[in-house]
Amino acid sequence: MPRFEYRPLNPTAKAEKDFLEWINSLDREFANPDAGHRSNVVREALHEIYLGRRYSDPDADVSLAEQSLIHNFDPRNSTLEPEYYGDVDAAKYAVRKPLLWFWMMYDRSPLGLNHWLGFRLRAMLARHVFKHCGKNVKLFHGIEVSYGYNLTIEDNCIIHKYVLLDDRGEIIIHEGSSVSDYANIYSHAHDLNDGMIVSNHKTEIGPKARITYHATVLSGVNVGEHGMVGSMGVASKNVEAFTIVGGIPAKPIKVKSIAPGKSE
Repeated sequence: MPRFEYRPLNPTAKAEKDFLEWINSLDREFANPDAGHRSNVVREALHEIYLGRRYSDPDADVSLAEQSLIHNFDPRNSTLEPEYYGDVDAAKYAVRKPLLWFWMMYDRSPLGLNHWLGFRLRAMLARHVFKHCGKNVKLFHGIEVSYGYNLTIEDNCIIHKYVLLDDRGEIIIHEGSSVSDYANIYSHAHDLNDGMIVSNHKTEIGPKARITYHATVLSGVNVGEHGMVGSMGVASKNVEAFTIVGGIPAKPIKVKSIAPGKSE
């Protein structure tokens, strides 16, 4: 079976210069952890992305719909699902919320599907949002996280589009792991009788594990080195190293013929 490497692609020289300068300018502003400062930066950047002009306060000369749109650019006027949760660390979340709002709104903007720009912008945001984000991490569009501060993604990981990383407890994605499109990784569980009773756990993936398309890893599950959860599978128990599991609930279906210390 042939091996196909990714092709190196770049925008035009002028666009690359402008893209990187914009990312670096945002990075410098987001280095200030003050939630109010970050909210102002996000409000102004989203105004420019969506409306193509510098921010100004909405006034009576524009429609109520446009006023609402402009208000909505400001993270202080939005609410996100995770901040309703009773176990949120409000102080930790407050400084991350503006960046999470920017991430989500950027992905839904005309810029959001540009992979070259998006990989670099999201990696910059992740370094300010996550507990840890390693080197050479590729983050595709549509990814959603819960709190951010309980999420670790180590070097050389790939998180594909529309993945949910529920880090209410803690998620650690170890080096070289891949999470495919529409997969879900959880770190909290609900009581069977009272859904408001929540238990949080640590969920670990890898190293060099693969969570494939539409698969789900439930709270507290460890997927071992080179482990794989097959498409549509639901991993409710630990996945041993070098083991492929599939089904609902996921069960072992194959042990990889790969020696420890070697790559696939």
